[in-house]
Parts: sequence; C-alpha cells; structure tokens
Amino acid sequence: MIPVFFLCLAGSSYAFQTAPEAPPPPAQERPASEVGQAPDPVKMGAARAGGTVMSGAPVDRKSYTIGAEDVLQITVWGNQQISGSYTVRPDGMISVPLIKEVQASGRTPAQLEDNIAQALKDRKMVIDPNVTVSVGQVHSRKYYIQGEVNKPGAYDLAVPTTILEGLVNAGGFRDFAKRGKIRILRGSKELKFNYDQVIHAKHLEQNIMLEPGDQIIVP
Repeated sequence: MIPVFFLCLAGSSYAFQTAPEAPPPPAQERPASEVGQAPDPVKMGAARAGGTVMSGAPVDRKSYTIGAEDVLQITVWGNQQISGSYTVRPDGMISVPLIKEVQASGRTPAQLEDNIAQALKDRKMVIDPNVTVSVGQVHSRKYYIQGEVNKPGAYDLAVPTTILEGLVNAGGFRDFAKRGKIRILRGSKELKFNYDQVIHAKHLEQNIMLEPGDQIIVP
C-alpha cells in the first residue's frame, strides 16, 4: 500500500507541471476618437515645455551678426585673464581685460576673433594670439507670442524657426484659442496662419520662417 504522503506529493507535482499559463493582461485600448489621429505638435510641445530653451543654441560663426544682450564665450589660448564669458552691452561693446573696450555688436564671431587678436598684437601682449569666439546665448534676436497660449512672452530666435515651431515653444493653446485665425505682425505687414490646416499638411506655405521682431497673435 502506497503511503498517503507520497500520493499527495505526486498529485502536487502533476498539478504544478500541467497548470495552464495565465493569459497576458489585455492591452490598454485607445479611445476611438484618438485612433488614426496624427500627433499634435503643439500639445507635444506643451508636455515637454519648460520655458524658453534657446540657451547655447549653435550659430554660424561666419554669418551670425552679434547683437546687444548676446552672451559670448571668448577663449585666448594660454591667457586665463582674457578668457571668459562676456555679455554685449546695449551700446554694443564688451569690456575685455588688457584691451578694454571692444566693439562686438554688428560683427560676426569670426570677425571679432580677428579684432581681438589684432588688438593683442598691437599692444604686444601676445605674439601670436589664438582667439576663439563663440555665441553661448542668443538674446539679441527675439520673436513674441501673445494671446491664448499657455506661455506668452518673448522668445530668443537663435536658430531658424517656423511659425509652427514657435507655437510649440509657447506650451500649447488655451481652451478657447481660435487656432484658425492666428496672425503674425511683421512691421507694417499682417500674415495669416491657420494652425489646423498646417498640421494636416494643407497650405503649408503659411508655415514661414520667423524673423526678429515678429509678433504671433493667437486670438
């Protein structure tokens, strides 16, 4: 006679080996209203927006024109006294140790490199100066967004930016924004922008590049 203990053990082993696997949990279903919809770039921007994020944006050293309030990073190899960060004053000048006043506004970073290098040579401070000028932060070129957006205000135009990209930076629309009647004021001109058309790839010619001083108005 087989002891009851071994019968129970065998039954437990059989149950363990033959127990059916639990079905995987059902995938979360998307609402029918969202199926087939393209992502809204402004809503996506609103989810990750944290304010203006133009700091440290790359610029073309040979074509970008330095302006007031721009933050420059100047490096003179072997000279820590001059190397450092400089903010362009409203008068377009920067104060550089050993050289004093230097005109920065209206020049490209490459031109400013040559100016500083020549000034060091003229004063016989450095025989063969190796100077590098980069734009750390662009603040002289701005566009403006006002009206029914979550983050109205001034935004740095550090890199080429379209109207749609500008609206993304504003953190999304408020509930009653008239997205089809957006206006861009450019000097004496008024341009139209229909957000709903553009995000559905219609009349894409509206999505032009922003220029310094542009005002985007969302009614």
